[in-house]
Order: sequence, then C-alpha cells, then structure tokens
Amino acid sequence: MYFCSMTTDTYTTITGIAEGVFTEKRSKFIALAIPVRTVEEVRAHLEELQKKYYDARHICYAYMLGHERKDFRANDNGEPSGTAGKPILGQINSHGLTDILVVVVRYFGGIKLGTGGLIAAYKAAAAEAIGAAGFTERTVDEEITFWFEYPFMNDVMRIVKEEGPQIVSQTYETDCVMTLRIRRSAMPRLRARLEKVDTARIPEQALP
Repeated sequence: MYFCSMTTDTYTTITGIAEGVFTEKRSKFIALAIPVRTVEEVRAHLEELQKKYYDARHICYAYMLGHERKDFRANDNGEPSGTAGKPILGQINSHGLTDILVVVVRYFGGIKLGTGGLIAAYKAAAAEAIGAAGFTERTVDEEITFWFEYPFMNDVMRIVKEEGPQIVSQTYETDCVMTLRIRRSAMPRLRARLEKVDTARIPEQALP
C-alpha cells in the first residue's frame, strides 16, 4: 500500500519508534523504525544503537528526510554492496514515508544467506518495523514575520482567529512584531489579509 499524499503541502511519517524482528537460518535481524527530523538526530540514534548492540555483526540503516523526500542515505555497514541499506530504503519508499530512520541490526547465525537471502532478510525486517509503526500525515508549514503598530492589534488578532495560524512569537510594544506559522497552501490568503492591515510591514517574499 502506498501512503504518500498527492497534495504538495502534506507528507507522511511515523508517530513513534516501532520494532520488528525477523530470523533467517539462525541469523536474527532486529529492525527499528524511528521518527527523525535532521541528520544530527540520525547520527545520535545511530551512536546510541551502536553502543546498545555493540556485539552485533552489522548495524545497517537507511533514512529519508524532508517533505520533498530528497535527503536520504542507505548504508550496508559491511554487508555486500546493495544487500542491506538499499532494501531498507526501498521499504521506506514503498510506503511513501519521510522524516524516518530505519535501522536493522544483524546477529550472524553462522550460516551465510547469500546476496538474495540478505536482500530478502533486510527487506523483511524493515517491513516488520515499518508495519508496526503508526502513520500520520503532517502539513508543510511556512512562517511569516510582520510589524505593525499597537492600535491595530485587534485587526491582526481577528485575522489570526479566522485563519487559524499558529503564533510562533510575538512582542507588544509601540511597534509590535509577530511571527505566524500556517500550512503552505493557506499562506497566500493569510499574507494578503495581513498586508491590508494599516501600518503592517511585511518583508518581500523570498524567491524559492
């Protein structure tokens, strides 16, 4: 089943850490699906797992980051090239997921699986972990920062109430500053309404 949203301002990820276990010819594959947002988070999780499973033969992984699904990596960690990281990444892709790290820890059982066996085992282990995870759809959000004079606070707050953005930060002085966050598809309408508020000053929108 393919879970990737067809809209441009939503994406699918997992709700929390999930685990799966797969065994093949006495080799044990422990798979973990972990929600992540940054490469730094990926590295931190990998360091922790390498300490926890210090006695494992291989700790292979793949990750996908960002709503555009362009930041990814697959690592075989000593297994024959393409037999571990690639099938793990394949499971991430087949579910249309992002902001996810999938790690598969292998304890060697003494019997070689061969290239095809390894690919099947890592794929199955990754599928177990992903299958155990809950999925959630999130919006791709954008932020807007603007300045306005205090007497026009009611006008601004009326827009905030009606459009429903998240207030990220706000300072109330003679010259007020507010930062709002809202899903990408709703930003043009929000920006247009804010621009009509007297004294409002909004920086020019940066080109993509």
